[in-house]
Amino acid sequence: MKYTVLGAGAMGLRLGVLLQEAGFDVDFVDTWEPEVNTIKEQGGVYVSRDGQGRHLVPVKIYFPEEYKGNPDAYIVFAKQMTLAEMLKRCSHFFTDKQYVVSGMNGMGHIEQFDQYFAKDKVIGGTALIGTVLNKPGDVDFIGKPGAGSMHFANQTEKPDETTHQIMDDFQKANLNPTLTTNFMGTLMSKIVFNSVVNTLCTMMKIPMGEFIQSPTAEKLSRQLINEAYDVCERANIKLLGTREDEWETVKFVSETGNPLHYPSMYQDFSKGRPTEVDYINGYIYDLGLKYHYEATTHDFLRNLVHLAEFAGNFDLAAYVERVQNS
Repeated sequence: MKYTVLGAGAMGLRLGVLLQEAGFDVDFVDTWEPEVNTIKEQGGVYVSRDGQGRHLVPVKIYFPEEYKGNPDAYIVFAKQMTLAEMLKRCSHFFTDKQYVVSGMNGMGHIEQFDQYFAKDKVIGGTALIGTVLNKPGDVDFIGKPGAGSMHFANQTEKPDETTHQIMDDFQKANLNPTLTTNFMGTLMSKIVFNSVVNTLCTMMKIPMGEFIQSPTAEKLSRQLINEAYDVCERANIKLLGTREDEWETVKFVSETGNPLHYPSMYQDFSKGRPTEVDYINGYIYDLGLKYHYEATTHDFLRNLVHLAEFAGNFDLAAYVERVQNS
């Protein structure tokens, strides 16, 4: 099969490069000019693994307006805040036969995919795979080859032949995919994971391995997990595992899977970019309100992240000058 990756950031590059190395035809499309221009100038993307072995991997990358490819499936890894623009700029090359596969963080993207693709062509998923975009055209794969895993489900919860082919291709690329028939449960399981690890590591500015060593890590994690599960039970969403399973996943991935990894939310926060907290902790809180339940810890953390974003971008000198001149 032929694949086109929409969003050549950290995760988009990792999946696309691994599929390409497994022998598949892969194109990349992005709207971020520094990324596209740098990769074009370099003739590819520099890839490292855990900071070692940096080497240039040739890839084909395009702006949406210049792309003329016709893939069997799109792999989408964009930020929730930028997805609408990405899809709109790419819509001229979408066809009714193409599939879309995504393991994006947060929730909100499925409704946007449904505006361009039939529901039986939408495959949603999750990715427990650590990757860092060091700078435009330079990506670091965290973990040994084969580290991490992915879960996918068709929006219709009815896998077809093409879905199974995509899963086979992902397996050949060493992405460890698992196909389920529980769409919302699959997506929400990662939301719960991210609502713990991404948000707490971002607030404390620490990697996952340091977070999990804290004597308060388990208490904080279980509090957030319990609230999220309370919401899902009220929304009639059956998650892939139990509350205990979710805690064990947080513990294993933080201790063993990616102990040196700073989650993607921190990567955005540290670079002064908006985070996806509204689509993670905020999504859990807002979903709970629909069922007359307040996930107050999730809302508190969402507001703390926004306060930290504001403080990080606050111009103190300009503020002092305004006060002195008032």
